[in-house]
Amino acid sequence: MIKVGVVGATGYTGVELIRILLGHPQVQLQVVTSRGERGQRLDALFPNLRGNTDLVFTDPDVSVLSGCDLVFFATPNGVAMTMVPQLLAAGVKVIDLAADFRIKDRKLWERWYGMEHACPQLLEQAVYGLCEVNRQAIRGASLVANPGCYPTAVQLGFLPLLEQGLVDVHSLVADCKSGVSGAGRKAEVGFLLCETSETFKAYGVAGHRHLPEIAQGLTLAAGREVDPTFVPHLTPMIRGIHATLYADMVAKDVDLQELYEQRYRQEAFVDVMPKGSHPETRSVRGTNLTRLAIFRPQGGKRVVVLSVIDNLVKGAAGQAVQNMNLMFGLEETAGLLGVAVLP
Repeated sequence: MIKVGVVGATGYTGVELIRILLGHPQVQLQVVTSRGERGQRLDALFPNLRGNTDLVFTDPDVSVLSGCDLVFFATPNGVAMTMVPQLLAAGVKVIDLAADFRIKDRKLWERWYGMEHACPQLLEQAVYGLCEVNRQAIRGASLVANPGCYPTAVQLGFLPLLEQGLVDVHSLVADCKSGVSGAGRKAEVGFLLCETSETFKAYGVAGHRHLPEIAQGLTLAAGREVDPTFVPHLTPMIRGIHATLYADMVAKDVDLQELYEQRYRQEAFVDVMPKGSHPETRSVRGTNLTRLAIFRPQGGKRVVVLSVIDNLVKGAAGQAVQNMNLMFGLEETAGLLGVAVLP
């Protein structure tokens, strides 16, 4: 059994991660931390876990966490980097669900996140945890940077086009919508029910923190610099991301449906839907799936890709468990084969 700790277990990502881990056949969850909830039972804060755990929140103590085989950080940006060097030195593997290790360029990271990086020497060592791209490197990793939710949906949607050089790299547009849980579990007026229900808005148009992560991944896929336009929107739903992706083709007579089916044929968590499909966020609710559909409206030069994920699962906790499975030589799908919840 893999002995696991979760730092920052009180947010939506944290409780989703715990829900998945408690059902994992090869995991023993032994530490959950929260300074604010120290001493409280986990199932008192999250009654959906009642009957499945008797764990109590503790402080995030490195000496205690060092008894784990793997520690997940489901914490705000800037927290993991203060503890990861000590855990790695103790032989503990780490998966960070925040952004501390996603961007390789230290100065770029510091500009977007507004703080000095505490352990820049680990940026190169960290493996970006998009399994469909970096599977082999993840298998040998001690430190994995779990991708962001928007970057996951966008990269998986664009990858086949960029890998084959089929589109103008300067034409990429990612028009993305997210449920409110993507903002985290916090008391802010802008995320109250009466503020988010019955409305729809864009945000971060001038610049969003996920943009450099998206650009980094797409640039690697294309083999040359990519400068995408990324516009996120907040929608009046709890879970889900819908990314509508646009690009201009530079190649003719390409069977895009076949291209995507071939690229993702061996991927357990990418479902290329039949031609003409329109995937819905509810079709992946609670699952680690990405569902894709590809269009070339009126047979023109523009290709449109629809990409949907659950932001808390494939966009966060589920993808983290997928990474864990690879790091420990387990079946990649272990603990992640649940069916989507409807309605």
